[in-house]
Amino acid sequence: MKGLVLKSTGSWYEVLHLDTTYLCRTRGKLKLKGYKTTNPIAVGDYVEFTIEDITDEQTGVITTISPRKNYIIRKSIHKKGHSHIIAANVDQAIIIATLAFPRTSLGFIDRFTVAAESFRIPVTIVFNKMDTLEDDGLAYTDELINLYESIGFKCLKISAFEQDDITLFDKLLRDKISLIAGHSGVGKSTIINALNPEIGQKIGKVSLSVEKGTHTTTFAQMFPLHNETFIIDTPGIKEYGLVEIEEQELSDYFPEMRALIGQCKFHNCSHTHEPGCAIVEATNTNKIAASRYHSYLSMLEDDDNRR
Repeated sequence: MKGLVLKSTGSWYEVLHLDTTYLCRTRGKLKLKGYKTTNPIAVGDYVEFTIEDITDEQTGVITTISPRKNYIIRKSIHKKGHSHIIAANVDQAIIIATLAFPRTSLGFIDRFTVAAESFRIPVTIVFNKMDTLEDDGLAYTDELINLYESIGFKCLKISAFEQDDITLFDKLLRDKISLIAGHSGVGKSTIINALNPEIGQKIGKVSLSVEKGTHTTTFAQMFPLHNETFIIDTPGIKEYGLVEIEEQELSDYFPEMRALIGQCKFHNCSHTHEPGCAIVEATNTNKIAASRYHSYLSMLEDDDNRR
């Protein structure tokens, strides 16, 4: 039988086949194929499985993982030298960002867009909690939207408590498998519950002292919303460690830098100190945002990314 992995808890997987969800595990040898990931099977994977016990027809054993068209991967926070696949086979990635309670770092946005760009996964940046911002915050949001839209990323402003905004967000998801990601407390679960109250994701509070959210989503999980429309909720991400991206290819995943590739004086330019670097020149003349270039330098300094 073939199915779609809706949830992974590390030991058991919820697999959707037609209209029925099966609770499946893996064979031991499937876990020992040399994967350097903490989860050989991820939400969004298409798998083949067999019924484990004829007395319990909703329990199965996964025997095969189908090849992935793409995936979103990050450095594992639990196991050094390993990575963690957040989700596989997604049609788009959506970053939920907030400018207060909590404040989303531009470094996180840039790292996540680089990970998505490495697989040419379209990204939309959704600025949530617009109802909590005053004039300065609203103006800064517009500045960020102008920046990221000029690069080529679609942006959206919403409040999870405004039905018109949720309707707009819902249209963004139609007929796609969408992954949503962001820091804890940015409103991912609130948005999902507004899309479909029956899902009932837990909602945590934001600490007023540190302006950070609390983790309420423990595992990535996919929810069906409409026919052929799925949304993947993910645990809040504090920091995003890149993997599987070589130093010399990193600039390829910054669209504004990619447009200048080949214009540097040296073909092996690292875009850091070399004379005649088109990217450094573009940064000095504000054609590339300083925040984006600083994110690029930060990623170059990441030891795990270089590996």
